[in-house]
Amino acid sequence: MTKKTIILIGFIALKFFLQFFLLSSSYDLHRDEYLHLDQGKHLSWGYLSVPPFNSWTAYLIHLFGNSYFLIKFFPALYGALTIFIVWKAIETLNGNLFALILGATCILFSALLRLNMLYQPSSFDVLCWTALYFILIKYINTGNIKWLYAGAIVFAIGFLNKYNIVFLLIGLLPSLLATKHRVLFVKPGLYLAILLGLMLISPNLIWQYNNNFPVFHHLKQLEETQLIHVNRFDFIKNQVFFFLGSTIVIIASFYALLFYKPFHKYRPFIYSVLFTLLAFIYFKAKDYYAIGIYPIYIAFGSVYLADVLKDGWRKYLQPVAVALPVLLFIPMYNVAFPNKSPEYIIQHSDDYKKLGLLRWEDGKDHQLPQDFADMTGWKELASKVDHVYAGLQNKGNTLIICDNYGQAGAINFYSKQKLNAVSFNADYINWFDLSKKYENLIRVKEASDPNMELQETSAFFERSIIADSITNQYAREYGTTIFVFIAAKIDMRERIKREIQEIKNYR
Repeated sequence: MTKKTIILIGFIALKFFLQFFLLSSSYDLHRDEYLHLDQGKHLSWGYLSVPPFNSWTAYLIHLFGNSYFLIKFFPALYGALTIFIVWKAIETLNGNLFALILGATCILFSALLRLNMLYQPSSFDVLCWTALYFILIKYINTGNIKWLYAGAIVFAIGFLNKYNIVFLLIGLLPSLLATKHRVLFVKPGLYLAILLGLMLISPNLIWQYNNNFPVFHHLKQLEETQLIHVNRFDFIKNQVFFFLGSTIVIIASFYALLFYKPFHKYRPFIYSVLFTLLAFIYFKAKDYYAIGIYPIYIAFGSVYLADVLKDGWRKYLQPVAVALPVLLFIPMYNVAFPNKSPEYIIQHSDDYKKLGLLRWEDGKDHQLPQDFADMTGWKELASKVDHVYAGLQNKGNTLIICDNYGQAGAINFYSKQKLNAVSFNADYINWFDLSKKYENLIRVKEASDPNMELQETSAFFERSIIADSITNQYAREYGTTIFVFIAAKIDMRERIKREIQEIKNYR
């Protein structure tokens, strides 16, 4: 085993260690993770908000025990593979050992540590962006058509994971046209590769067509509820924070792609970052959508700096360059990760507020960062629903309906009684079991006037009570109420079918 291989293994091992070390036991899984895990129980070629890839790994997680370790293992694995691909890119660019260490350090101590904590499509999305850029480097170097086919396959897998990868093409295609590499567009191999990519993503496109393209409804909802609060200046500003310790390396890559002679053939990359960022800014995308851009530029910058710092007094700056990402990570350790209790965060709220970490999608500041609040209160909810369910007669004929996918997924994940909650929200609307007649209803309702729910629903049941509520003040679900309606006077299935149809008609 070579020295390089041993060092690479060391980086990957440290990556896995940090991904688990930076998570405090004070927190549950994240709201979105529950939805993605439940999608693994309902395999399909598409879902209302995401493509199918994440559901395939969720299926594997269920198959092998549904453990917390596995849920966190996959995003950590995607982060480790991102380090590996950047390492291989640096080798392809003829970088030396210092360049390899610098690049791996920059990737390790970055926003990817935060991103790779959650079981969401974003971690694999960054991996696919990095892999596709790496494949372009290989094609530019060799001209071998096999890299076009490899690129088509990686793009297709990335598309089946998250549609965000389309922005990579939006930035890359005009960049190729603006350079001598425009000759690629007259090569038949490119169009055969495009055909291969279309074939691979066609099952999802067909699913979208058969379901009236719910992706557009989802994008409209995002625009109306979340993207409307996105500030374009904040988007630009936050790009710096994602790879704060690597800023010099990334800037060096831009300079090198413009003026460093060995990198002249990679000129499309300098235009690509510009076009891609402009596209994100134009569509008012969330800042983290752009994280996948940067790892490959860290590879370019590391190779260039290794060349600049190899001789004379400059070689003494090499340890400084490697130490910088680590040193700048230390202050971020205290605020950017869920490794501090909610009580600690509230006591030190100024440290979080000045970095904008307390601002949620609604554009307002709250007690905790939104992601952290979305990781709180779920075990309490599931435990209380379990307790309510245990006290019912005819348990098997009880329907559990929640207001949102986080509530439904958390109950399904944490319930000791293996309950199956559903919702009219997200994909749960397609997962109602209407094969049996229900007698009881447990209704999990977001914080609101409880009397309103009682007035609306009690008329259809013999008895109704407010059973409990979420009392964890740090949870985004604080105040969520659990209602119980007993002995239905009507067949609830017909009412549910009508409501499902109305929602689908609206979409």
